[in-house]
Parts: sequence; C-alpha cells; structure tokens
Amino acid sequence: MAETAASAPPPSFEAALAELESIVETMEGGTLPLKESLAAYKRGAELLQYCQGVLKAAEQEIQVLDKGVLRNFKADDDAA
Repeated sequence: MAETAASAPPPSFEAALAELESIVETMEGGTLPLKESLAAYKRGAELLQYCQGVLKAAEQEIQVLDKGVLRNFKADDDAA
C-alpha cells in the first residue's frame, strides 16, 4: 500500500466502500507484514470515517425531505 494512496481522498462513497472491503479482506488473510497492516488499518479508518460522514449527510438530507416534501406526499396518498 503506497503512502500517496493512503492520503488520497476516495472519489465516491462506492469507491471508498469497495476499497474498505478490499482492505478488510486482505487484513483477514493475515499475510501482510506488520508495517503494511498498520498502514492498511490507518487507511481503513480514514475510509470508515469518510463513509460515516457521507451516510450522516444522506441521513440528514432524508430527515429534511421527510419533514417537508415526503411527509406532504404521504398525506396526499392518505387523502385519496
């Protein structure tokens, strides 16, 4: 795992999730030397933080929609 890749931001949520899954698979294999395992763990932690941030932002957006547009749409369905 290259040092530059460890600091590169993921291009998307899906790319970050795929990279995180790959890191987990590799680490579970138990074949990485200690130094590479630590670098992989660090990158995994960065990716996890990124994914959690994206999911939190999506959740907040859904809550806004739920309080506005989506709730009104549901009320219209109930009236019909």
